[in-house]
Amino acid sequence: MSINNPRWNNKLVRILIIAAAVIILGIWLFSTPPGLMGKADGIGYAVCHQISERSFHIGDRALPLCARCSGMYLGAMTTLTCLAIIGRKKQNFPSWSVSTILILFVLAFGVDGANSYLYLIKSVAPGAVVNIPNLYTPNNLLRILTGSGMGVGLAAILYPAFNQSVWVEAVEKPALTWKGMLIILPVTLAIDLLVTTENPFILYPAAFLSVAGVILLLTMVYSIVWIMLTGQENRYKNLQQMWLPLLAGFTIALLQILAIDLLRYWLTGTWGAIPLVS
Repeated sequence: MSINNPRWNNKLVRILIIAAAVIILGIWLFSTPPGLMGKADGIGYAVCHQISERSFHIGDRALPLCARCSGMYLGAMTTLTCLAIIGRKKQNFPSWSVSTILILFVLAFGVDGANSYLYLIKSVAPGAVVNIPNLYTPNNLLRILTGSGMGVGLAAILYPAFNQSVWVEAVEKPALTWKGMLIILPVTLAIDLLVTTENPFILYPAAFLSVAGVILLLTMVYSIVWIMLTGQENRYKNLQQMWLPLLAGFTIALLQILAIDLLRYWLTGTWGAIPLVS
C-alpha cells in the first residue's frame, strides 16, 4: 500500500510543515532562558511546578523537572528504549497480570501525589488547614520512585498504541511482557537511586534525558493524532517513511510547550518555580 496521499503528502504541505517547525522552534528558542539548561528549564516549565524543595539539585540549581516529573519521564524514556529493542513492532497491550502491576504503579503515583499535595497546602497555609491529615511525610525518594512507576505505565500504553497506528505489518504480540518488566524495573530503579545521589555527573544527563522524554512522549501522541486526522493509519514500514507525521507531531508538541510557557510567564512574571504564598 502506498504511503502517499495526494492531499496530505504533496510538496506544498511538506513545505508548510517544515516552515511551521522552523518558525515555532525559532520563537521558542528566542523566548526561553539562554543556555542548554535554560532551554531544558523552558521545557520543564510547561509541564512541572519546578518547586525547588521538591527537586534534585546540581549545586544550587534545581533540575528542570521536579523529583516526581523527573522520575516519570526518565521511567518513560527507559521503558520506550527497552521496548524499541525487545518489543520492536509489537502492537498488543500488556497482559492482565502485567497490567495489574502497572495499575498499582498508577495508584501509588496518585496516593503519593495527593499526600504530597496536602502536605504542601499545610506548609504554605498552616493556620487554615491544620486538620488536613497526611499518611506520611513525603520525600523526594518516594516522589521519584512513584513517578517512575507512572512513567513505565504511560510508555507501556503509548508504545503499542503507536505501533497499532503506524505500521503496515505490526506484530500481534504484547509489547511489554514479564520478561520486559524484569529488565525495565531494575534499570529504572537503578537510575532512580543514582539520581538521588545528586552527583552532577548523574544529574546533568538525567536532566536532559527527562526533558527529552517530555518531547518524545508528546511527539508520539501528536504524531498518532496527525496520522489519524490525515487518514494515514498503518501505511508505514519504517521511521524514515514517517518523517512528515513525526515532524508534524514534534511541531504540535513544541507549539503546546510554547503556548504554556508564554501563558505561565504572563501569569507569574517569572521563569522560576510556581510562586507559593508562605
